[in-house]
Amino acid sequence: MATNYTGLLGILHLALVIWAAVSILGSGASQGQKVLWILLVLVFPIVGLIIWFIAGPKKT
Repeated sequence: MATNYTGLLGILHLALVIWAAVSILGSGASQGQKVLWILLVLVFPIVGLIIWFIAGPKKT
């Protein structure tokens, strides 16, 4: 039973990472900033998403 929740959380996390990456790529930040934000989200999965949501680049 716990495996089902783990799978659902994994799918939710993957969807959030993809959404964050698409949003970062569509932002008005420079190429270097975009790369750093995407690396932050990928290397630090949960903390990176939280930091990106609070302080990340916004769409223009």
